[in-house]
Amino acid sequence: MRIVGIILVILSLPVLIAWLRRYPQQRKWAYLGVGLLPFIISAFNLDAAFINWEGWPGYAKGLVVSLLDTLALAILVTSKAPFRKLPFIGVFLLYLVAAILSVAVSTLPVSSTFYAFQLVRVFILFVAVASFAGTPGAMRWLCFGLALGAVFQAVVTIDQRLSGAIQATGTMGHQNLLGLMLHFVTLPLLALLLAGERNKLIMIGVLSALIAVALGVSRGAIAFVGIGILLLFVLSLARRPTAHKWKITGLAVLAMTVVVPVGISSLHERFGGRSAYEGPDGERQAFERAATAMWRDHPMGVGANQYVVTANAEGYSERAGVIWNYASRSTNVHNMYLLTAAEMGWAGLISLILLFAWPVLRGLHFAFRYRKDPRGDVVLGATVAIFVTAVHGLVEWIFVTGHAQYVFAIAMGIVAGSIRQYHREARLRSHAASGRAATLPQKVAASRARSMHAVAERP
Repeated sequence: MRIVGIILVILSLPVLIAWLRRYPQQRKWAYLGVGLLPFIISAFNLDAAFINWEGWPGYAKGLVVSLLDTLALAILVTSKAPFRKLPFIGVFLLYLVAAILSVAVSTLPVSSTFYAFQLVRVFILFVAVASFAGTPGAMRWLCFGLALGAVFQAVVTIDQRLSGAIQATGTMGHQNLLGLMLHFVTLPLLALLLAGERNKLIMIGVLSALIAVALGVSRGAIAFVGIGILLLFVLSLARRPTAHKWKITGLAVLAMTVVVPVGISSLHERFGGRSAYEGPDGERQAFERAATAMWRDHPMGVGANQYVVTANAEGYSERAGVIWNYASRSTNVHNMYLLTAAEMGWAGLISLILLFAWPVLRGLHFAFRYRKDPRGDVVLGATVAIFVTAVHGLVEWIFVTGHAQYVFAIAMGIVAGSIRQYHREARLRSHAASGRAATLPQKVAASRARSMHAVAERP
């Protein structure tokens, strides 16, 4: 069956390319698919592994290609100059190079190659999204896909909750992953509503994402999506206050009156009499001690996708006091920056910080410099989602998984594509104005000539 899956995924590429070239008016469905697929790939097995290390304790378990990868590549192939003057290519490639360099120091280079290959797939998706995200109509269809993905996950989490699960994971396998991915749905869709969008699917998508986060009962996901929503409202109103935005703010408050009680009830059920808001527990601190020691001993890192194996094989978890059980000894330090530093060294840590910081700075600059551009609100939503994920990474490692990086690439593509498209339009307006200015003297001279000719012909 694995061979059949590989063949089907490979064959989907020429089929998708032919479809997009022959029916360019149908590209909207491809954009919708880009938003939807990250949330349904696992549920419907829409991927295939050329090399499969299912039992590997790292986060990248093989050379995997999904239907989203072939769709992104097809969009890329059928787009005009998708790499030209595209922001963020440099910082993304810097992070990719750091991952490739870590292969050289890895005790098992093949496993580290899995992560580098994953980043190549994510990079292709980023460029594909950027190729169309600057067009409002295309952006809208992408957001429809994100909304449908959230609705699907909400239905699954509700079913899991009714079946007795205290922490609903959707189809993502873990509530932390689901919660982090939904940052990139809730905030861009909410920003689209603030920009004036009135489509009911977008509204349902936001509510579905909030319900799925609440039923996941992940403290980090609940806290950071709340912080993101508050930050988005403040920045959006500061950028350009409108009566419509105040209306959406009121509706959001009403929605939270439904979602917050669900989240609080779930948290109480999960933690019983213990407070859900306690500070960092001893186990997290033990993980951080192990990662810090590993980074200190290996300034260039131990290799991407190698933390769990190295922490156990070289005794870092033992010396740091990590509990001896499968759940604790088979997972990563709950801090993506420490995880990256331990695995990819200083090069990985610096490039990861740039990968988050540069899109956030450019996104905020675009949103507040071009306040009248309607794309600015959606760019602001994607920017806040990236920022919240960067902060969330201080207490979570799940960003390094492929599904989380898919939605990150979509948000990054929205920001980069909008910036590039605005500058393209500005250049076209500038050229058009220059052309009018150049022909003006000719038109004046022609008008004078006609006037003189008319005077000469008078009797």
